This record gives sequence, C-alpha cells and structure tokens, in this order.
Amino acid sequence: MTNWKLPPLLRGPIRVRSRHAGIERPQALLDGLPDRPEALLALANRHVVSAKQFDRDLVVQLCRLAASIEVQPSLLRPPLTGKILITAFYEPSTRTRLSFESAWHRLGGDILSITDPATTGIAKGESLEDVAEMFSNYGDVVVLRDSDERSVYQMIETLRVPIINAGNGIDEHPTQALADLYAIFKWRPGFALCDSGDRLRVGVIGNPGKMRTVRSLLLLLSLFKDGVEEVVIINPAGEPFDPGDREALERRGLRLRLEHRLGAVLPLLDVVYINSIAWIGDSFERLTGDISLNDRSALKSGAIVLHPLARGPELDVSLDDTSHNWYFSQARGATFVRMALLTSMVERVHRIADVRSPD
Repeated sequence: MTNWKLPPLLRGPIRVRSRHAGIERPQALLDGLPDRPEALLALANRHVVSAKQFDRDLVVQLCRLAASIEVQPSLLRPPLTGKILITAFYEPSTRTRLSFESAWHRLGGDILSITDPATTGIAKGESLEDVAEMFSNYGDVVVLRDSDERSVYQMIETLRVPIINAGNGIDEHPTQALADLYAIFKWRPGFALCDSGDRLRVGVIGNPGKMRTVRSLLLLLSLFKDGVEEVVIINPAGEPFDPGDREALERRGLRLRLEHRLGAVLPLLDVVYINSIAWIGDSFERLTGDISLNDRSALKSGAIVLHPLARGPELDVSLDDTSHNWYFSQARGATFVRMALLTSMVERVHRIADVRSPD
C-alpha cells in the first residue's frame, strides 16, 4: 500500500474562513427594517423583466424577506409544493441558473430545465411566442436567459404565467441587482433606510452600455439616491454610457462621475463593484486597462468588494481571505433573494407566513 498522509485541510473540521464575511449579518438587517409585507403584493402574478419595475419599499421588503429566510432557512410548510419552475437558459450560466433552481427546490417545487436551445423546437424554427404558449401549459413560472434582449418581451406576448428575466443580452439582469443590493444592505443596514449617516461612495468598474449587471444595479441604486454620495464609473476607455442613459439616471437623482483610472479614486470608495465581462451575442468582451484588484490595492479601510462572478484576472484570489471580500456573500445571498422573489410572485402575501420568521 502506498504510504500517504491526509493533507492538513482534511485533518480537522471544516473551517469557516474570512471569505465568508456577511453570513452572520442578515439578523441585523432583519432587525433594522420595518415589516410591510403588503408591498410585496405588487409582485403577485407579475412578470419581472427590468429593475425599472421596482420602487424603494418593494426592494427593502424583498430583502427583509430574504433576510428572514436566510436567518432561519427551514420552512414550516414549503409554499411552492406542487408548483413547477421552467428554467430556460439559452446562454451559459452557473450561478444564476443554479441559484434559481436551488431557491425553487428549497421552496418545495419541482423544476424543468433547458440548458441548450439546440435540444428544443427553437432549433427547428419554432417561434418564441409558440414556445411561451407551451411553457404556460407546463409550468407556473419561467426563468429565461437569452443573448437576444428582445426574447423575454416576445415571450410575454403569449405567456400566461410569470416570467423572470435572468439576463437578456446586454440589456438587464434585475435579480442580480437585487442580490447586489441585498449584500450592501447586510453590510450597512442603514443604507436600506437611506440613513443620512450611511451615505456611500460607490465605485462601479465596468461598462453600463454593455454590461447588464451594471445597468440594472445603477437603476436600483437610484432608488436609494439619498444614501449615495456619488457613483463613480471607472472605465479606461471613453464614454461607457449609451446615449441618453446617463442623463436618465441623473434625472432619477443619481450623482454620477466618470473616471478612467481606478487608482485615482480607489482609496475613497466605500463599495467597489467590479465586472470586466460584457456578453455580446454568443460571445463576450473583456474590459482591459487599470481595473485590477488584489490584496495590495489601496482599498479604503472597511470598504467591501462586490463582483457578479464569474471573475477573471481583474479580481485576484489574494482578496478572498480579506475583510473586503463580500462577493462570495453576495453570491450566497442571491439564492435567498430569489426565494423571496419567487414566493412573492407565485403566492399571495398572506401565504408568505408559511416562510418561518424568527420575529
């Protein structure tokens, strides 16, 4: 027999490392937010395709429900037992698809999953309107990701069940933005209430014109403009906004500033949101230039780093074991945000009591 020894990481219990910052925080968020579940009625039996559909109170109440679930994930009676979710991911995905499916399973439902349009009638020329007609017969909610930003709107034409946009080309990714806000709220609960003592300077490294995660995040941040000192968009190349988009955000009250070099503003930022990949059709573009972060970067003390993942060389693994790492907590929290969203969409608010609350 080969003489070998167990590696050190297998010689004891599993360790909770600093990369899991934020896991213990949802109770503080839950305690600090008012409980107004009637706000969630706005989601009942509705499509969710854009961050523009949300108001401040709806975002806060969704995050409060997500915190309630995260604090005590065991359900008294899984509210979606007997319900079916159809996940149609016609573009590659790991976290979004699996977190939606995990959320639905945790709520007691069953799943029909499509991960390749080549295995469906679409490959034979079937229209999305006809696909939506069939989906209405087979499931209770549809989650769609497609590289064509028009697809979700085409399906709405004939769908008789709610659909959630899980990323439509370069347009939007509203549930990712909800997960982003949930992470910020857990880190700084006062921000959810726009407490004047919690005005944040947020840095967004990316391209709002081509990155759906950034576009949706900026729309949701504008709802909390009273708690935002400014949003600094860091992009090494030219004008990152599509025509009219910057002006539209400023009309919503968001204070925006454009910088081309990260080093010039990094020490001033409370939240650093970094993304370098923009999906364009069936391929992607990667942002290049002065945008990388590591454990030697001049991050402000107490600042947090968020990333929608998957990451590239712009976010070095040396940050994983620092207190700045909130991107893993951000990814974890997405499941609970989606549980809150799905429960609110499929069930009337009086049924949300089936989700056990520690209150």
